[in-house]
Amino acid sequence: MSETPTPVQALILWRLLGRQGTALNSEIAPKKAERDALLRAGFLAVEKAGRSLRLTVTDKGWNWAGDHLRDPLPPTMRVLQDWLTRLHHHLAASGATLAEFVGPAPEPTAPAPAKPHGAPTPKAPRRSRPPSAPDPGEIRTRIERAYLACTAGRRARGVRLSALRAALPDLDRATVDDGLAAILRGDPTIRLTRIGDPKALDAAERAAAFDPAGEPFHEIWIQA
Repeated sequence: MSETPTPVQALILWRLLGRQGTALNSEIAPKKAERDALLRAGFLAVEKAGRSLRLTVTDKGWNWAGDHLRDPLPPTMRVLQDWLTRLHHHLAASGATLAEFVGPAPEPTAPAPAKPHGAPTPKAPRRSRPPSAPDPGEIRTRIERAYLACTAGRRARGVRLSALRAALPDLDRATVDDGLAAILRGDPTIRLTRIGDPKALDAAERAAAFDPAGEPFHEIWIQA
């Protein structure tokens, strides 16, 4: 295999990258010849995972993908081709990398040990109800308190969303995002703003951006 994957081999890499870079062979179901070619070229790593194989994109595979988002795919994959092109332009404008956009893969779940023949099936533990999420008014209050903590009590100053999220460690990302979305829908005392210069943002700030419609916000301002 050459240093450039064929369009069919590229599809295998894109499927894996869509799963944050790793998946079981049975989930991707590539043709063995194509999988082995990617393995020999160093784009994939393959390891035993129970009765299956786990396929993982290597650093070489990630680097190739980041540089070849606009490479041609099979004609039947035109929709994916268009989306990858849009992703290329987004990363070029934001200064982010493909790895930052995709995010880290979750730790693989270890397979459950085999049950001895004749052993009773254990009952699943009862799941406790998750704590109720804060109501919108409470989230709004928490966001303002966190903002003021970041500005030493001063208003009309920009606070990066990375700092705001760090000041709300007990609220998950989705909860904070819900609060920011409510602000966007019509809170005249708070503004969310964008930073257009990619060089003014580090990786943490790009990761903390609130991106409801493909145009990320990076700062929050609360007026006096």
